[in-house]
Amino acid sequence: MPRISAATVADHRANQHAALLEAAREILAAEGVHALTPAAVGARIGLARSSVYRYFASTADILAQLVEDAFPRWSARLRAAIAPAGPDGSLPGRIRAYGRAALDFVGSPDYALIPALQAVGLPNECRVRVDELHGALIAPLAEALREAGADHPALRAELAWGVLRAGARRLMPDAAAYDPEPVAADPDEIIEITLDVLTRALR
Repeated sequence: MPRISAATVADHRANQHAALLEAAREILAAEGVHALTPAAVGARIGLARSSVYRYFASTADILAQLVEDAFPRWSARLRAAIAPAGPDGSLPGRIRAYGRAALDFVGSPDYALIPALQAVGLPNECRVRVDELHGALIAPLAEALREAGADHPALRAELAWGVLRAGARRLMPDAAAYDPEPVAADPDEIIEITLDVLTRALR
């Protein structure tokens, strides 16, 4: 029987699961989705493959659980960023705060989930859930626009997310390799241009 490293078996399993998710996040960010397997995740923390399968059925299952872990955290950060009680309570100020928090997503290991989800065939029910969670990322912006009296706030927020995705791509280390035109080299400049376009688009 494996050694229990917590007060209860339930706590032990929760700790083990958290460690496996963190290992999966690290593998995905450093090596890509093709290196992400239950066996690789277990090996990273010294857990036998047979034990890992108690937590993950497949690579797709690992990705689905990473999404369930990451997206609510980022949704909460975005909602906090755009809250009216921020340092700049104006709508443009709130939009910029939201945009900056969204661009922070690029610099986190969680961002590797985006291309991974496109590369791996998830079951339909998982894709529906991913869409729901993605909608939760955009919802705080749509709500702020609705409060400000904007027409079609959900559509405007969805289109604004496209601006943020474009800015995010420019922040990636290999951005210049896929763009025929020179890109701004300074990340701060890229962020400022993106936020400027975002706020102008949502006036």
